[in-house]
Amino acid sequence: MSSVLYDVPGPRAVVRNRILGLATIVLVLATAGWVIWRFAVTGQFAAAKWEIFSYGAIWQRLLDGALATLAAFASAAVGALVLGFVLAIGRLSDHAWIRVPVGWITEVLRAVPVLVFMMLLYYGLPVVGMRMEPYWAVVIALIAYNGSVLAEVIRAGVESLPRGQGEAGYAIGLRKAGVLRLVLLPQAIRAMMPVIVAQLVVTLKDTALGFIITYPELLYVIKLLGSNAVYASPLIQTALVGGSIYVAMCLALSYVAYRIEQRSKRRQQQQAVAGGAPHHPVGQGTDTELIALQTRAGKRNRGGAGQG
Repeated sequence: MSSVLYDVPGPRAVVRNRILGLATIVLVLATAGWVIWRFAVTGQFAAAKWEIFSYGAIWQRLLDGALATLAAFASAAVGALVLGFVLAIGRLSDHAWIRVPVGWITEVLRAVPVLVFMMLLYYGLPVVGMRMEPYWAVVIALIAYNGSVLAEVIRAGVESLPRGQGEAGYAIGLRKAGVLRLVLLPQAIRAMMPVIVAQLVVTLKDTALGFIITYPELLYVIKLLGSNAVYASPLIQTALVGGSIYVAMCLALSYVAYRIEQRSKRRQQQQAVAGGAPHHPVGQGTDTELIALQTRAGKRNRGGAGQG
């Protein structure tokens, strides 16, 4: 017996999979138990280690650090998306004098580590008589690196589409800019949305590198509080609390991206129905979009002919 995608495991395979699953669960529980035991032995659960979080001023510092992280991320995310689209369109150009230089710029920006960018901007510019605030050093470095990565993501998404999509756009009278804007880019963005969101999550986490150049983001605050000898240097405790804040922010970002993706799919289906196209299941929006475009183009052509 087999399914569409794979052969259904037999009795021996089922037993083997269950044993492996049980062994994995036991291993995870044993690791978690060992970590908790080590925390207990070394006094990490002592009240003195957690006393620091009983003060409102400490939570205010953590909130300020989280807001500084979000401020840098918001600017970097918008800038990276804009730069990614610009570089991707440049790499998709039919003109070699545009495509080749943009390709080199993309490769160079992607090859240089984010921390090197930040240190060059913050510590290197004063050598030549210029000074940059830590915030802008973090933001510009994140834009340069993540924008180049997103450019490759968008370009790969466009080039992965069937050639007939672009040809259908040209067939109904669209130029290359229209084909990219109306046909190729919307499909590529929807297809690559999980990768784009993953890269934005990386951008959010990479703001933590700003603590090296004294940008007062969340990790900077965590390190400052964790090394406070007055409260018994609660490094692990502040790392756990700060790490939980990072996880919450990343989950919130993923949820927002999920809602945007679902909204885009619903809008696509509504446009297809409004354009007179037959309904297709989610995931087959490429043909639906082209049918809708062709229908609207045909209506405009008939309208123009009737006026003539």
